[in-house]
Amino acid sequence: MKVLFVSFESLPFVKTGGLADVVYALPKALDNKEFEVRVVMPMFKSIKEQYYDGMKFLDHIYVRSGFINEEADIYSYINEGIEYLFIDNDTYFNRDGVYGYADDAARFSFFNVAVLEMMIKLDYYPDICHEHDYHTAVLPALCKIRYNQIEKIRRIKHILTIHNLAYQGEYDKQVLFDYLGFDYHYYENGDLRFNDYCNFMKIGIVYADFVTTVSKTYAEEIQTPELGCKLDVILKYRHDDLYGIVNGIDCDSFNPATDPSIFKNYSLRNYIAGKRENKRSLQYRLGLEERPDVLLIGMVSRLTFQKGADIFLGAIQDILHQDVQVAVLGTGESKHEYSFKMLENENKSRFVYYCGYNEALAHAMYAGLDLLVMPSLFEPCGISQLIAMRYGTLPLVRETGGLKDTVEPLNEYTNTGNGFSFREYSSHDFLNIFNYAYTQYYEYPERWKMLIKNAMRYDVSFAKSAREYEELYRKVMDK
Repeated sequence: MKVLFVSFESLPFVKTGGLADVVYALPKALDNKEFEVRVVMPMFKSIKEQYYDGMKFLDHIYVRSGFINEEADIYSYINEGIEYLFIDNDTYFNRDGVYGYADDAARFSFFNVAVLEMMIKLDYYPDICHEHDYHTAVLPALCKIRYNQIEKIRRIKHILTIHNLAYQGEYDKQVLFDYLGFDYHYYENGDLRFNDYCNFMKIGIVYADFVTTVSKTYAEEIQTPELGCKLDVILKYRHDDLYGIVNGIDCDSFNPATDPSIFKNYSLRNYIAGKRENKRSLQYRLGLEERPDVLLIGMVSRLTFQKGADIFLGAIQDILHQDVQVAVLGTGESKHEYSFKMLENENKSRFVYYCGYNEALAHAMYAGLDLLVMPSLFEPCGISQLIAMRYGTLPLVRETGGLKDTVEPLNEYTNTGNGFSFREYSSHDFLNIFNYAYTQYYEYPERWKMLIKNAMRYDVSFAKSAREYEELYRKVMDK
């Protein structure tokens, strides 16, 4: 069965968020005896600079779509056994960034049409196109409306994965005609219209055969007015075709036994010594007082409303009145960055804020922290809590989306659990569960060790998720 992943990003080539992790790890986890997986994505400037010499030129295509009149080259690159196809066009992709340009609507439209022109030119027609997020969500509609006269394209099945419904690709309705070349009839009858605009995500939800998102709880949440981002009614209409499949992580990239970015490698066999040495190294590296006994908590995150930075800040003064150290890594809203900088200035050797993102430091924090906090307002799946558990750092999370699906709170009576969780989005509830975790750390060290072992034993790989996607691929072919 031929499956084509269609995405704007994937590791190791380009990453802005968790989408890149999924598009990299999931194809590798699928059964290669049953599924032939390829990935197609744009050739961004950074990709060309780093990987061009190892690429193979395949062909040249012409893309005519509304006012778009462009050419593109198709290249192939094999990475870890997976073939990546790159669409190279300087007009739209020869830029330093991935998103955030004034002509993003044209860029996304061009890419979706170019993928179909690539299929025709290469005579490569997948059984399934697996589209990821709104950047690629109009592809099912293009197949079923503009290219439906080509039988091999008309027969393709489509699965759209929503990684974060908050980002939908809402543009002026003229995008449908000027860049995507759709007939006005499909806007007039409502198929391509959403509140008098063009909404890429809405189009994908309507035209895909199946829609997935990245956790079972998030699949339920996005069908409610609170987290449906105005698409809840449409998602409820597609309820029978909507699936939640929790993400995993690439366990080769995140492995405390082999990770070159951490101070001392360790596994379940020697996690106590390993965590202790990595904690000491992290304290030294960040300028914190080197104390093996203190509770070291941290946050590795974008500092935005979604990630709960506001309720973390609302509780931090109470937290700092206790015997703790705090490390924060990330960037985001300027008011939050300022607050964290002030906290560092006021709490030298106990609080440190790294403004930016450093992959090696992130790995060191996952290995050296005792507790990782993720008090998110909403979290489709979450990657950080999975990485933290892999490294034996306990997650403290709000019960939403994938955080609820992956973090089992401590049960003192059954000695089960792999972390801590709270329900209400408030500094008060967050502080209460933090105080509970604080008590467990200092007063019940054996229970804390039990939680670490449970966390490290929890299957955070893509293996289970891959089996669920494989079943979905078989199911969509029978639809």
